[in-house]
Amino acid sequence: MELHQDLPPLMSLRAFEAVARHLSFIKAADELSVTQSAVSHQVQKLEQFLNQRLFIRRTRAIDLTPTGEAYYRQIQPALESIALATRELRGNDHHETTLRVGLLASFATLWLVPRLADFNARHPCIHVELLPSVELSDVGGGEVDLAIRYGKGGWPKVRAHRFMSETLTPVCSPAFKTQDTGVGPLLMAKSHQPFEWLDWSARNGIDLTHYPSVMLHDYNIVVEAAVAGQGIAMGRGHLIERRLKEGALVVAFDTPPFTSEIGYWLVTPDRPSSYAAECFGEWLNEMANV
Repeated sequence: MELHQDLPPLMSLRAFEAVARHLSFIKAADELSVTQSAVSHQVQKLEQFLNQRLFIRRTRAIDLTPTGEAYYRQIQPALESIALATRELRGNDHHETTLRVGLLASFATLWLVPRLADFNARHPCIHVELLPSVELSDVGGGEVDLAIRYGKGGWPKVRAHRFMSETLTPVCSPAFKTQDTGVGPLLMAKSHQPFEWLDWSARNGIDLTHYPSVMLHDYNIVVEAAVAGQGIAMGRGHLIERRLKEGALVVAFDTPPFTSEIGYWLVTPDRPSSYAAECFGEWLNEMANV
């Protein structure tokens, strides 16, 4: 019998083990450096895979079901053995190394950094050095070991893999939306290819030529300007999730969210990747699907 037929999704297994150990979705989410909803989603995936309820969810607490308790006792020693074997192998075979990552400051601040503790815990011998810039880092020339770029791909002399798509929708502050301003300024981040607003307007058949625009240095500044009521920003779903939940930003127009080939790409030199780069790439793919 092949193992893969009975193995559950490993990310779901990690989430279940953490929740079962803490008996808390909040503590498990903190440990795994992901959101509470992401942990809950992974546990639900495992319950669907097993066709069994693993937890009893109460108003202020959770408990393992008898099935969940038995399953946890069986898998916990196995996961501990895997962790021990991995720790010993890392200690013997891998030396300290630095991985230089070129990326936009906005992606680093709003998405990557809140999750980076998970990578550091898994790969303590790999030191990730973030090098934010609005200019494209020279991956092929060795300026950085790899880069995370936002766009549609097609960069020459490098390998590019889109690890996460993006959903776009214009947003503004609640106060700005209630103002009778006619047409408000469109807030844009400096870009070699200002495709966001162009693609969105073409998709929705809305002429934006009569809207004034304000060009800002970085998407972090665009978000803060929108929160401050200075105009309408193109909301990148993965980067403004917290602001929407807080109510600091709201959807500006009555149009559906737009997903296209725009997304986040892992860009590496056109040559075999290092062990550190491979680890980081695998981790990025995993985090994008949590």
